[in-house]
Amino acid sequence: MIYTVTLNPSIDYVIKLDNLKNGEVNRTKEEYVYPGGKGINVSLILKELGYESRALGFVSGFTGNYIKDVLKDKGLNEDFINIKNGFTRINVKVKSSEETEINGQGPNISEEDLNKLYEKLDTLRENDVLVLAGSIPNTLDSSFYENIMKRLENKNIKIVVDATKNLLINVLKHKPFLIKPNNHELEELFNVKLETVDEIITYARKLKDMGAKNVLISRGKDGALLITENGETFISNVAKGKVKNSVGAGDSMVAGFIAGYLNSKDYKEALKLGAASGGATAFSNDLADKEHIYSLIDEINVERR
Repeated sequence: MIYTVTLNPSIDYVIKLDNLKNGEVNRTKEEYVYPGGKGINVSLILKELGYESRALGFVSGFTGNYIKDVLKDKGLNEDFINIKNGFTRINVKVKSSEETEINGQGPNISEEDLNKLYEKLDTLRENDVLVLAGSIPNTLDSSFYENIMKRLENKNIKIVVDATKNLLINVLKHKPFLIKPNNHELEELFNVKLETVDEIITYARKLKDMGAKNVLISRGKDGALLITENGETFISNVAKGKVKNSVGAGDSMVAGFIAGYLNSKDYKEALKLGAASGGATAFSNDLADKEHIYSLIDEINVERR
């Protein structure tokens, strides 16, 4: 079974307008409402690709109920914990001449609620896949993902971590199966400016040396790069299309990679499906569907470096 964890989900309110004018009344041209959160996105794309997963995390209030209802309507196996205080956050994504985001904080999570999550994670078995994705509420310590990995250390579970800064650095010593920073997050981790593919490869290999088994770097319009546990380097291009939406593209790449690997046990094929999935979402208003993903697969070329 595949499990995803979204500690701080959201309702994403996406609005489009010609030009955002500060201090004035702005009227939208288009607006969309989606359940948001990196783990949720991974689960939704996995379902499109034929893999069931169980979505774990925390929800609260009327916004939390909305997320649960939408996911049930989409046929997703959700097992979120309802917490008593506050409400699940609302994130506003403004798309005009530039993209602007206003992200809510989310509710506080108590020790009792955390223990409920730990109890669910304790049921994972050998060869299960666990995806720890996204930010955590500011009331939790940056060692939280690391603590989960410690707890599951001897179960032979494939753990995927898509996070930034110390959340990511702290887990490396526990040898996650896959990590997926983007190229900007890679720069931030090492406080460097990366101009060339060779420089990106050098610093991706540093993350592998620090413990990650496989390192997947998403590079936006420049494709993706993978350092495998066997020391191989693969580079993919991107499919052609008009970018409509950057939200969820990286999560879609993670889901595609997982599905591709489970399909074939071949890292080159995993990267190919990951790149197609990320591109399909970037070219869609919402997360991509299966047909769109597979329509792009032949455009993806993966080369060994």
